[in-house]
Amino acid sequence: MNNFDPIAGCGTAAHINRRTLLKAAGLSGISWLTPVAEQLARAAESDRSGKKPQSVIVLWLAGAPSQIETFDPHPGTDIAGGTKARNTSVKGIQLADGLEQVADQMEHIAVVRSVMSKEGDHERATYNMKTGFRPDPTLVHPAIGAVLCRNLTDSKPVEIPRHVSILPGPFAARGGYLGDKFDAFKINDPINPIPDVRPQVDDERFKKRLSKLDFLEQEFARGRILASRNKVAEKDKTLHVLTTKSALRMMESDQLKAFEVKEEPQSVRDEFGDTPFGRGCLAALRLVETGVRCIEITLNGWDSHANNHEIQAGRIEILDPAFAALLRHLKERELLDSTIVMCGGEFGRTPRINPAGGRDHWPHGFSVALAGGGIRGGQVIGGTSPKPKLDEKNRLQDVENPWNVEDIHATVLHSLGIDFTYEEDTPVGRPMAISKGKVIEELLIQKTSKRGVGFPP
Repeated sequence: MNNFDPIAGCGTAAHINRRTLLKAAGLSGISWLTPVAEQLARAAESDRSGKKPQSVIVLWLAGAPSQIETFDPHPGTDIAGGTKARNTSVKGIQLADGLEQVADQMEHIAVVRSVMSKEGDHERATYNMKTGFRPDPTLVHPAIGAVLCRNLTDSKPVEIPRHVSILPGPFAARGGYLGDKFDAFKINDPINPIPDVRPQVDDERFKKRLSKLDFLEQEFARGRILASRNKVAEKDKTLHVLTTKSALRMMESDQLKAFEVKEEPQSVRDEFGDTPFGRGCLAALRLVETGVRCIEITLNGWDSHANNHEIQAGRIEILDPAFAALLRHLKERELLDSTIVMCGGEFGRTPRINPAGGRDHWPHGFSVALAGGGIRGGQVIGGTSPKPKLDEKNRLQDVENPWNVEDIHATVLHSLGIDFTYEEDTPVGRPMAISKGKVIEELLIQKTSKRGVGFPP
C-alpha cells in the first residue's frame, strides 16, 4: 500500500506545516502571516496530515526497575533511602539522579507514575506487561508488537522481520493466538553479524540446493493434489514454502543493513553508549527508518532484592544515554511523531528498603514512561504517596489517579489508530478483544484530571 497522495503533493495546503509557513514568512516578511494563517499552520503541525504513529519501540527493563530510583523519586523522604532527584527540562518535574540525559528530554516524555498490576511474579508480570492480559491457561495472548503487525498495513515493502526483539530474555514477545509468524525475530548484540542469513556455501552450490528444494516442493504439492482431487493444492500457499520464500527474500535484501550499527558514524554510536543495550537502541532507530513495526530492546539485571541502590545505579548508567539518544535522533530524523517509545519493566519495587538494603517486588503503583507519536510529553500522570500507609487491604490509598496495565496498552493502540475493542477470533473460535483497557486521555490530549487531587508534600 502506498500512502502517497498525488493530490496532496509537496507544496499543497495539505503538505504545509507551521515550520514551512514560518520559513516562508522569514523570506518574504512576516506581515503576510495573518492570525488565520498562523492558526492553519499550527493546526497542520498538530494534525500531521492525519497520519497515525506507525511503529513502537519498547525499552524493556527486565527484572523490574525501582520507580523511586528512576521516574518517581521522593527525595528527602524515608522511602527514598537517600536517593536524590534532579530537575528536568520541564519545570516542576523531577527524575531520579542519574537520569541526567533523559531529564533533558522530558518535554518529549510522559510518565505514568500510578500503574497498577495484580501480578508480582516476574514471569506472570512480564506476560501481563507485554500483552496487556494476565496469564490464562487456556490461551496465549499476543504481545503488542504482534498486534501491530497484524493490524497495520505497511506503507512500503519490508523484506526483513517487522517484529524484532534485541537482546531477548527468556520471555521474548510472542504472536500468541495470532500465530507463530508474529513472534519477534530475535537477535543479540547488533555489533555482531546476524546469524544464519548468509549462505554457508558458494553461490553456485547454493543455487543447486534451491533447485533441488523446488523439485521436492513440486512433488509434495503433486502428492497433495492426487490425494484430494476436489481441492487444488498450491505449493505457494503451504506455510513452509511461504516461510522459505520469506527467508530467502530476507537473505537477499539490502534492508538487512539496518541491523548494522557499525555503519553509523562513531560520534553517533558514542551517544548511545558503548553497550549492547545502547547498540540495540541505535539498531531500533535504523529499523524504524526501514519500516519495522515493533522493536523490543531488553536491558536485564534490575532485580534488586539486595544492594538496591548499587544495582539500580549500574543499570541507569546504561539506560540514560541510550534512551536520551534514541529520542534525540528520532526527533532529528523526523521519526518521533511516527514512533511511540515505551520504557518500563514488569513491576516496580517496594517503597520500604529491606534489611539487605534491597527493594522487593511491588506492582502497587509503579512507573511507565512513554514518548513520541500521539503522546503529549512534558507531563506526569498519577503519583505515589511520599508517606505510604502500606495497608495490604487498601493499596489504592497510596496511589493517586491509578491506571491498570491494560490501560497503557489501550492508549498506545488507540494512538496507533487500532480499534482495540475489536474481537479477534482465536484458533478455537473464541472471540477475544485486542485490549480490555481504557484510554488514558491525559496522555493524548490536554485535560484536567478529576480523578485525584494529589498527595501533600
